[in-house]
Amino acid sequence: MNIIGRLTRNAEVHTLKDERQVVNFSIATNDNYRNKQGERVEQTTYFDCAYWISAKVATLLTKGTLVELTGRVSTRAWTGKDGEPKAGLNFHTSNIKLHGGSRRAETVQATEQTDINGFTAQGTDDDLPF
Repeated sequence: MNIIGRLTRNAEVHTLKDERQVVNFSIATNDNYRNKQGERVEQTTYFDCAYWISAKVATLLTKGTLVELTGRVSTRAWTGKDGEPKAGLNFHTSNIKLHGGSRRAETVQATEQTDINGFTAQGTDDDLPF
């Protein structure tokens, strides 16, 4: 399943007891339609997301960034501190695609590329290939 939305907060990296790292972030998706009365209705859905593949991506996932996520959805239910039942959507992310990238994001991606015939590819200010 694919969803597109904007991050509602900066991503956070959590390290578990077994030393695995997970990147947690939240996105909001918007949908709008006209009801039977012809009024425009806008509906926002929030997803709590988890990404287990690489913690380095957290530096790119900042509040307001537009992302396209591939993964699967699950639901969760709990009782809030006020005693009221609550529900939410989790998105188990397997792929992240950034849209409308910023200059900072492009710079981070360029400096993180590695393993090209044993050399590290890094962004430079000049355009000379040597």
